[in-house]
Amino acid sequence: MYATGNKKMLNMLILEVLRKYSDEKHPLTQQQIIKLLKQNYGMECDRRSVKNNVEHLVELGYEISMDKGYYLITREFDDAELRILIDSVLFSKSISTKQAQGLIEKLKEFASDFFIAKVSHIKNLPSLNRTINKQAMYALDTINDAISERKKISFLYNEVGTDFKLHPKKKEPSVFNPYEIVANNGRFYLIGNYEKYDNIAHLRIDRMTEVEMLNERVKPLKLISGYERGFDLPKHMAEHIYMFRGPSEMITIKTTDDKMTDLVDWFGTDFSVTKGKGNEITVRLSCNIHAMEYWALQYGPSVEVLKPESLRKQICEDIRGMAEKYRC
Repeated sequence: MYATGNKKMLNMLILEVLRKYSDEKHPLTQQQIIKLLKQNYGMECDRRSVKNNVEHLVELGYEISMDKGYYLITREFDDAELRILIDSVLFSKSISTKQAQGLIEKLKEFASDFFIAKVSHIKNLPSLNRTINKQAMYALDTINDAISERKKISFLYNEVGTDFKLHPKKKEPSVFNPYEIVANNGRFYLIGNYEKYDNIAHLRIDRMTEVEMLNERVKPLKLISGYERGFDLPKHMAEHIYMFRGPSEMITIKTTDDKMTDLVDWFGTDFSVTKGKGNEITVRLSCNIHAMEYWALQYGPSVEVLKPESLRKQICEDIRGMAEKYRC
């Protein structure tokens, strides 16, 4: 990383040693630092040079403890932050195993050897269910640029065939106005608008190939029905829990107060609660109608949809169809 034998680089080499081999529980002595400099970089120095260079690093703004040994107090990321970042990559379904391994290796460069020893779960990476789209990271990068430059994109949208390969749903590329990239259930979604329609759509980025940024400016969001006043992303995500497209509606459900944790996990706190008999509660919230259909089936034994009537009828049909399949 640095030219060896160059005394002018000694302070940076000492910083690298402290970053890699020390933490609060593993401070280094001057002699240990001298040994690691020689072993890793072929750099010769004495105890006085170590102390002087560490003091110089402190003057430059690095937080280094010099009490009972030397260690780096603050890093770009602390252990907890690195763990969150690595786990986010580890359980993301939107990137390939090879890409995930590369990202994790880069993140590990910010950690000490003692932290790296703790993340043994990384060895399970190849067995995870990941995208088969090798263009996913490229697509994500291109879309991010397009959003930043307020440009339209074109792409092919794909389905997975019985051969476990991606196949375009149609031959001609689609033109799309990209507005936001969001993460949901371990996957990246693009929120935007198909050029020829007047609504908001959600697309899985790992199903997109041949993504290109166009020279045309995006359609202003205010021209899309229902978004004349802009886009409230937290509200939108709470109302589209399964990323179905379409408008939201006011929905009334009956459940019990012990389901409040699940309700908040899925819908946030923007809903009203009315207490009924015993532990029964009635909840009114705004949600995408198709998303609520799936959610109500998921929580079927403990949730009843009261309104709208059309949703109650649809859930009844779903239940009848399931009963026939299982011959209940």
